[in-house]
Amino acid sequence: MEYTDESYMRTAIELARATLGQTGSNPSVGCVVVKDGRIVGMGAHLRQGEAHAEVHALNMAGADAEGSTVYVTLEPCSHHGRTPPCADRLVREKVARVVVASSDPNPLVGGQGIARLREHGIAVTVGVLEREAAELNEVFFHTIAAGRPFLAVKTAGTLDGRIAAPTGDSRWITNEQSRSFVHGLRHRYGAIMAGVGTVLADDPRLTARLSVPSRDPLRVIVDSQLRTPPGAAALEPRGDGLPSALICTTAAAPAAARAALAQRGAEIVDCGPGPRVDLALALRELGKRNIASVLVEGGGTLSGALLAERLVDKVYAFVAPKIAGEGGPANFSFPGVNRMADAVTLERVSFQTFGDNVLIAGYPAYGRRGE
Repeated sequence: MEYTDESYMRTAIELARATLGQTGSNPSVGCVVVKDGRIVGMGAHLRQGEAHAEVHALNMAGADAEGSTVYVTLEPCSHHGRTPPCADRLVREKVARVVVASSDPNPLVGGQGIARLREHGIAVTVGVLEREAAELNEVFFHTIAAGRPFLAVKTAGTLDGRIAAPTGDSRWITNEQSRSFVHGLRHRYGAIMAGVGTVLADDPRLTARLSVPSRDPLRVIVDSQLRTPPGAAALEPRGDGLPSALICTTAAAPAAARAALAQRGAEIVDCGPGPRVDLALALRELGKRNIASVLVEGGGTLSGALLAERLVDKVYAFVAPKIAGEGGPANFSFPGVNRMADAVTLERVSFQTFGDNVLIAGYPAYGRRGE
């Protein structure tokens, strides 16, 4: 087998992919060090505030780092943050060449890392598997560009678009394979958001229940009048220092409910005067708490409101081969369009099957409505 820049970079991307959900607001980055046709070092950024991928890979390579080629999925940093600049470490180790998948959108870096390497005589190649690397870090790229958390909506519906029967029963629309995938998806996001209607109807735990040790996202409930029961499963103590849940409400919410929910360890955040929660403000509040990504599993009303305000950045739509008929809630509930040409269209669509279920994932193209 002939090894190429692409094959080594693909290995670095897989190293980075394994850390999704672990790095907080930092990007997931992988690095591979190659010397004389063999891999001598590998590493990934494992946790925010700790060593970057390049450091782990260079430490493994040891003396073999000198004269090597280093493959890294994101431009090496050139600024002093919680850790020293990776560009300086690469210079100090006297590597011969650095292959970068994607430049860093962070204005603190913005090509400066690449420039520093070249200034010290290191050959740099940029753009190898760039699209794959950018998709891997879509959350990081989005937060830098938009200044707010990346928000994805997950829905699970029947062939006729129902997410529950008229009685509210929804267990289960999708199969066990799909539900297992969703638990892994939750692990990748910084917060999981649900509306109070979902809390009242389903009493969800809003956790990532995996067969291996994993982190649970921050639980967020959108509840304008604080109708969340103090005994709700989503308010179970976490044991990691975070509030049991962050409840986004309004200034009009009753004081007695505030006190009862606070006793259960919830953090109550006013997001507007009412009567409804200001969803854009709620996202900004999450951003202040270093939450870079949000997965919404909140029912058709919340999902529809977020879509109507153009706050949805990605959609994960599971479809099961079932037909529920009239009366049940829909995937997205918001004022309908008059023409199909005005419907929100997903772009960069992908498909995945889980037994007899289909997952359709894509990105809303709001700018094309009405064309």
